Amino acid sequence: MVDGYQPLTDSQWQVMRCLLPLQRKRRLCLRQVVDALRYVCRSGCQWRSLPAAFPKWTAVYYYFRRWQQDGTLQRLNRTLNEADRQAQGQPATPTVLCLDSQSVKLAPRIAEHRGIDGGKCVNGRKRQLLVDRQGRVWACRAHAANQNDSRGAAPLLRERRHWGPHLTTVVTDRAYRGHFAEGLLARGLRHEVSSRPPSARGFVPVGCRWVVERTFAWLNFFRRVVMDYEYTPESHAAWILWANVTLCLNRLY
Repeated sequence: MVDGYQPLTDSQWQVMRCLLPLQRKRRLCLRQVVDALRYVCRSGCQWRSLPAAFPKWTAVYYYFRRWQQDGTLQRLNRTLNEADRQAQGQPATPTVLCLDSQSVKLAPRIAEHRGIDGGKCVNGRKRQLLVDRQGRVWACRAHAANQNDSRGAAPLLRERRHWGPHLTTVVTDRAYRGHFAEGLLARGLRHEVSSRPPSARGFVPVGCRWVVERTFAWLNFFRRVVMDYEYTPESHAAWILWANVTLCLNRLY
């Protein structure tokens, strides 16, 4: 794990440039834009506090929003996940994914999509992460913390195309029975419930679901997502994908 921000190396940029829209000439260097986005994700700085060494924050924010909305970020995330799996001698796409949620505090003065998770005593938002057995994030979603896990994760089913064609099983805890489980079955996928035994005491790894908790721990290295600073849940989910892209790049190159 790399603790701090590091600019893209030449080998990392060669991989990313093939996945970015470079067909026309631009005044801005997209490599500097990507470096700026990685800096914000790592340091958690405000847009207007972006150092002068990077392009103007308005230009960087423009590309952040554009790549989030046109699918470039999702395509970049999936391609790097597949490359990382193949580098470890595994098939490009997984057959089993694990899903779990984490409630995080929401920045003050943001009222949109805010709720209280009574079980965790958190006033903010809840993020749902769908990861493979090595902890790579294949899809994520953020919503108000008071929303039920099963219904909150249901929109992830619409992103089925990003999960890979070989997926057969999604492993969750009991909170995802009902709406989400029914959606999986309707798509021909198997829902497997893996929960902590009632007699267990202390920390007990449960099936393959512990990898989701490890991914949540990895996110602590990215200050932009330690808590939710975004006005929209979609922006918070996008920063989680940027964190995963950075982790894959660091492992590969």
